[in-house]
Amino acid sequence: MKLALISVSDKSNLNKLVNFLFQNDYNIISTGGTYRFLEEGIRNGEINIDELEISRRLISVETFTGFPEILGGRVKTMHPKIYGGLLYDPKLPEHIKDFDKFNDTAYKLEKIDLVVVNLYPFQKTMENNEREEEIIEQIDIGGVSLLRAAGKNYKNVIPLCNPNEYEDFITNYQYSFYLELFRKEYAMKAFIHVTEYDQNISSYFDKRIKFRTYIEKETIKYGCNPYQTNSHLSTINNNKLPIKILNGNPGYINYLDALNSWLLVSEAHKNLGYITATSFKHTAPAGVGISRGVILQKEIDLYELNNYTKDEMNNSHTARAFTRARNCDALSSFGDFIAISGIVDETCAKLIKREVSDGIIAKGYTEEAFNILKQKKKGRYPILQGEWNINYDRVEYREIMGLAISQHCNNEFITEEYFKRVPTQNTEINSDKKEDLILATITLKYTPSNSITIVNEGQVIGIGAGQQNRVDCIKLAGNKANVFNLKRHPKSIELLSKFKEGIKRQDKINAVIKYVNNDFTEMELEKWKQLFTEEIELLTEEEKSDFLKNNMNDMVLSSDAFFPFRDNIDYANRYNIKYILNPGGSIQDEGVINACDEYGIYMAITGKRLFLH
Repeated sequence: MKLALISVSDKSNLNKLVNFLFQNDYNIISTGGTYRFLEEGIRNGEINIDELEISRRLISVETFTGFPEILGGRVKTMHPKIYGGLLYDPKLPEHIKDFDKFNDTAYKLEKIDLVVVNLYPFQKTMENNEREEEIIEQIDIGGVSLLRAAGKNYKNVIPLCNPNEYEDFITNYQYSFYLELFRKEYAMKAFIHVTEYDQNISSYFDKRIKFRTYIEKETIKYGCNPYQTNSHLSTINNNKLPIKILNGNPGYINYLDALNSWLLVSEAHKNLGYITATSFKHTAPAGVGISRGVILQKEIDLYELNNYTKDEMNNSHTARAFTRARNCDALSSFGDFIAISGIVDETCAKLIKREVSDGIIAKGYTEEAFNILKQKKKGRYPILQGEWNINYDRVEYREIMGLAISQHCNNEFITEEYFKRVPTQNTEINSDKKEDLILATITLKYTPSNSITIVNEGQVIGIGAGQQNRVDCIKLAGNKANVFNLKRHPKSIELLSKFKEGIKRQDKINAVIKYVNNDFTEMELEKWKQLFTEEIELLTEEEKSDFLKNNMNDMVLSSDAFFPFRDNIDYANRYNIKYILNPGGSIQDEGVINACDEYGIYMAITGKRLFLH
């Protein structure tokens, strides 16, 4: 006969485990509440042994040790006979000697083979109770010691500390007692469980302490670079994974893009109420789009969607949002990671299939869409599903050179309060422009610090991020916005019909961008001309200036920090910005406000900075 010691506060799945143990020649030692639970299970037929066998097969701790529970149940299992059975190693002569020494005495020692323990619910009690006496009473002493002892002697004892492990133990029972790998795995889980428990208690007594335990969930195919060793995805303190991998094997950067982009689109969706999509590149958004409004014929022509009718596009919210996000900065989006806050349908999947992309995360997929996307990258295309209701640690860490820097996560939610303080003479703003400013501001939260975003008609068309000064951020965002808008020039759209047969789609995109920028050397210009069936007349600077002035005069801009000088507004005006959101707080705020008034710009001051470091 083998011995199992069972003492649990959570009785989930216990009857099934005990039935299995009895069937496999175990006798069970148990403590008060657990003993009564098992005894009742035997008497009502849930545990399959004869009632006449109870006294032989189910043994109370008091009977086993010959010593009663004391101090109101605080002391139950802390007895040499218990720990002698747990720590006994039959390979050590001194252990055998002690076992033989007590064999014919009242203190006879017996080897214990299995420990099933889960600890008093300290964390749950702490969360639900403000009375310190009750919280402290839930600090487990004996259970922790039992798991430590079993874990230390894992070559001879198996510890189980989670009801969800019972099924795995039963399935692998034939291996568990013979393969050290299985035993060591159970010991590891027990020590992690005990560590987390101790960390919760320490944190209760000292609020400054915030412990983390990493639980490895996935091995990632490589690190930041292909030559680096495999990286790993772990949960912190056994948090639930906020994503599911439905297809493919994402890499390190894929995960960074997926997680950050999912936060962006899900936040924008919850805030604005529209399906939101983003195109992520190098852990930052290249473009963001929402499903607001209908798709226009000019968008059909511009994005080469002629294989789709306007009805098809307008019936697919995800297709509209994706099309707009992907085409904000189509040059940068080449090889992106896509995030979409809704259910990807067949129309959207067909659009994605034609693009060069490294993966996608979405709320879900129709069966038709999933089968289409699976065909990308010869079946290896990473397809992830994001958890809609995301709960994660309020404190985030960055580690470098063995040090950890922590701060509360940026859970600032953009609300109507952001528009309460409008110090400019122009105080008028419609609902669409307000939504555009909110979208611009949310985007800032997931963009490298010192950033500017420009939005027009539900599309983030210009992002200037990570520059050393804010003027350069505005210039970068503004130039991207100009390129976006000039692609809508009639001559640019006409250009799309003049490419020779066989020119790849991305090559067309690159060629149009060169056209609107007039960015050629002599040699490059000659090669560029060879892409077309006829001679192409280049856009003049006057044509570009007139088009931008007459067609793009109501764009919005959001800044993640204050403007240090009025020159930021001077440059914003050059790019036809008419609505601005910024934190304020500069000693130059008055000059910045005066500059807005000179240009008739609406500006709201939020008092909230949204850096992403």
